[in-house]
Amino acid sequence: MGRTRATLSGLACAFVAFATPAAAFTAIDPLTRQPLYRAEDEASRAQASPVPREVVSFNGRYAPGTIVVSTSERRLYYVMGDGKALRYGVGVGRPGFTWGGSNTITMKREWPDWRPPAEMLKRRPDLPRYMKGGLDNPLGARAMYLGSTIYRIHGSNEPETIGEAVSSGCIRMTNEDVIDLYNRAKVGARVIVQR
Repeated sequence: MGRTRATLSGLACAFVAFATPAAAFTAIDPLTRQPLYRAEDEASRAQASPVPREVVSFNGRYAPGTIVVSTSERRLYYVMGDGKALRYGVGVGRPGFTWGGSNTITMKREWPDWRPPAEMLKRRPDLPRYMKGGLDNPLGARAMYLGSTIYRIHGSNEPETIGEAVSSGCIRMTNEDVIDLYNRAKVGARVIVQR
């Protein structure tokens, strides 16, 4: 019994140690800019990512700072150079809303407001015409706008959709991951979306 308890305790500690990088995200109230919960509660409330972020080998011929999205894999790669990239899980466009091409990040916003595009409002007239940035906003904690398109790489208030084909063409990430990418990616960075 004592040996079993020690084993379980060791596994729990290993799990907490493994989960600690995810706890680096601190949820901030977008209105007051204050933490939503105490630091000691953060580890238990951190957003879990169904697809862990990790450094992987990457053989593409892209400059460091380039973002490559593989919609078939439902992964986003931030090219680091020296044959490495940081890989994130993403949600992508559902059938009929997939696309591919190359563009650049033209704008970045923290806790962005949301105005559904006209095309989306035609399909969903029940949607609000405007939603202030915040925890309930579908764009999540950060957004990176792609050229003059209606598409963005953005956070999500539905982390369970990461790894799925569910969006209207935007690239969704967990709020934790989009904050990490937002801090790395520069305005003007090349973004390549592959089907």
